[in-house]
Amino acid sequence: MKKLLLPLIVVTLLFSACTNDKNQNKKTMDNPFYSEFTTPFGTPDFRIIKEEHFAPAIKKGIEEQNEEIEAIINNAEIADFDNTIAALDYSGALLDKTTSVFYNLLEANTNDTIQAIARELAPILSAHSDDISMNEKLFKRIKTVYQQKDKLQLSPEQNTLLEETFKSFVRGGANLSEADKEELKKINGELSLLSLKFGENQLAETNNYSLVIENEKDLAGLPEAVINAAVDAAKERGMDGKWVFTLHKPSLIPFIQYADNRDLREKLFKAYTMRCSNGNENDNREVLAKMAALRYQRAKLMGFENHAAFVLDENMAKKPENVYHRLNELMDAALPMAAEEAEVLQNKINQEGNTFKLEPWDWWYYAEKVRKEKYNLDDEALRPYFELEHVKNGLFDVVHKLYGLQIEERTDIPVYQDDVKVYEIKEANGDHIGIVFMDFYTRPEKGSGAWMDAFRKQMKKDGKNISPVIINCFNFTKPAAGKPALLNMDEVTTLFHEFGHGLHGLLSDCTYPELSGTSVARDFVELPSQILENWATQPEVMKSYAKHYETGEVIPDKLINKIEESSHFNQGFTMVEYLSAALLDMDWHTIESADLQDADAFEAASMKKMQMPAEVVVRYRSPYFSHIFNGGYSSGYYSYVWAEILDADAFEAFKENGIFDQKTAKAFRENILEKGGSEDPMQLYIRFRGKDASLEPLLKRKGIIKG
Repeated sequence: MKKLLLPLIVVTLLFSACTNDKNQNKKTMDNPFYSEFTTPFGTPDFRIIKEEHFAPAIKKGIEEQNEEIEAIINNAEIADFDNTIAALDYSGALLDKTTSVFYNLLEANTNDTIQAIARELAPILSAHSDDISMNEKLFKRIKTVYQQKDKLQLSPEQNTLLEETFKSFVRGGANLSEADKEELKKINGELSLLSLKFGENQLAETNNYSLVIENEKDLAGLPEAVINAAVDAAKERGMDGKWVFTLHKPSLIPFIQYADNRDLREKLFKAYTMRCSNGNENDNREVLAKMAALRYQRAKLMGFENHAAFVLDENMAKKPENVYHRLNELMDAALPMAAEEAEVLQNKINQEGNTFKLEPWDWWYYAEKVRKEKYNLDDEALRPYFELEHVKNGLFDVVHKLYGLQIEERTDIPVYQDDVKVYEIKEANGDHIGIVFMDFYTRPEKGSGAWMDAFRKQMKKDGKNISPVIINCFNFTKPAAGKPALLNMDEVTTLFHEFGHGLHGLLSDCTYPELSGTSVARDFVELPSQILENWATQPEVMKSYAKHYETGEVIPDKLINKIEESSHFNQGFTMVEYLSAALLDMDWHTIESADLQDADAFEAASMKKMQMPAEVVVRYRSPYFSHIFNGGYSSGYYSYVWAEILDADAFEAFKENGIFDQKTAKAFRENILEKGGSEDPMQLYIRFRGKDASLEPLLKRKGIIKG
């Protein structure tokens, strides 16, 4: 019997193997990433993309790119720009196609399975990137081309790609010893996993907390729309008859701005500011300390004093001391303004017969009271005029007037979530430019904040223009069924801001993917987004979109005037809150040892050094500062104010010539929006403006100097 059993098992195993092979082949054939999407304009086909497709396609993409790199290395022809630099830039098409979809879903519509796949892939992708950057034979060919760059008669874009490719290999460890290369690989692998962990912890911690109110008296002061949203949030959790407030900004901010119950304001505010530092499984303090130490080690390995020096070497700012100088210069102006504002708020507290000292959870509440008293302007009174569809149409009208763009909703393009809207962008003559997915509402599966990314970057290949597919994500409160979504003023400017990034990706006119769209210096990338915010508050623009959602009444001139009059209100607080975060980022990344820092003590020392007022909390405390620990802004959060100098100066050109002046808009499109990272950003700016940027327009905007 035993002799007969063995062959039977073998046959069974062979049959099973054949069946598995057939199933595997079928899965391979069925993987939608292995062929062109049949959707309009080749957008990701979310009807057929499934979670199980990602890992196999990414691994296959790595294999294909490795084969392409081997072909570059083994090319018998002498290394030149086309067969080495351009060939490398165009390599990895399947990998790019798959990762662009996967990582956008990881941020916008994640789940446990997607997060598990991300953890599995992080070290694999990190190792793959390192293997390319440290490939000696490949770097030898790149160096051959680089050493003869002055003789090659390259276009400006080609020259930039050559410079950036050579520099990226050097920065990726190509010149390191074998031992140091192995150390760098280890550091990069650890950082990739820690960054994922940081983001997962933050999302979980944000979603896990809710303030449940059972007594209607505790809702005193809250606007009706805010209360209704809390009712909906409670119903979603099966808590009928109660009210739920969360740590998502659309829920948090109105509560601390309007709720009369001071104890509950404190409770919700502290829950927000203590995220990921509560000693539970979502605590990020050790994670971020390890990241800062590893980044320091990597920078030293690469010959830099610290991580900030390593990062800024590629940015407009160039050196940490330049960033510190500008930030401290502005902080010196902001601190006295914030102190004056705090005094006004304390006086308001005292006038009401209270004896407590102004605390951070009081600032928003009393600032709103003072603003209403001083300017007779209530933020919630504006909300009925800012219906999402109207604001969006007003935004589209602005870009039409500036650049002649036509924007048309497409209902025939698959989406990854029912709330997502898709729009086709066309030139004035009807020529296709690109596609933008707009994901408006907050949900547990989505990261916090607002951002822009791409499912496909614009490029030119084999004589054909590859049109971009862009994604804009927001976190607006989803309205109740049958009700419109109403925005506040900050959310209006956020909509304009992110679409400005979108235009940077959509209007890109570059040849090489490495340089197209938003692939620019970190302290330049915010210029296209921040300048578009300026149009949101221009009176003639506001009248085009600010219409009362019930009556259709256009926003009255007196309300527009109040918005303008109050534009400098609370600017000290706003600047200190932001600048403290930018300085905290710089402090974390100019540490002078690889010793693990106590995150709480480090942050406290940083706040003390910058003389942070006790009444203000840094915009992002370290344990949930995702920009720098789970995003691309490490040593770069300063870039918002750096770019704000540019955008304030650039908008002066429009004000001088007319905010819809076609010549100025054409110059901005051709010199900024279309160029991506193809040329030096300062040269691009000077070509547009005719001069370097002046600080004065920003100082006037902030109310630091009169204008």
